[in-house]
Amino acid sequence: MQNLDTIGTQIRQLREKAEMPLRKLASLLDIDQSTLSKIERDERKPSVILIEQIAEIFRVEKSLLLVAFYSDVVAYEIQEESSFSEILQVAEAKIEYQRTKKK
Repeated sequence: MQNLDTIGTQIRQLREKAEMPLRKLASLLDIDQSTLSKIERDERKPSVILIEQIAEIFRVEKSLLLVAFYSDVVAYEIQEESSFSEILQVAEAKIEYQRTKKK
């Protein structure tokens, strides 16, 4: 089943489930506590490198967090478009086309 929570919410849930204080995770990630707080509140987007570090710290599949991250990016960009479904279908077709061209 898909997790429809944002990447920030998922990071917060992982941290809380591990009963880890915000300051400890921020320290492990070598970022400011206020930056992590903004990420958890979806006021700031994490980098892919940060997501990979978080996956390693909490021993979760990196791909699960990356899906949350990239789906947030896409959703944010096209949420106001009435033809979002068509946009996603065409984007998927373009990705497949680009992948076959590279082979």
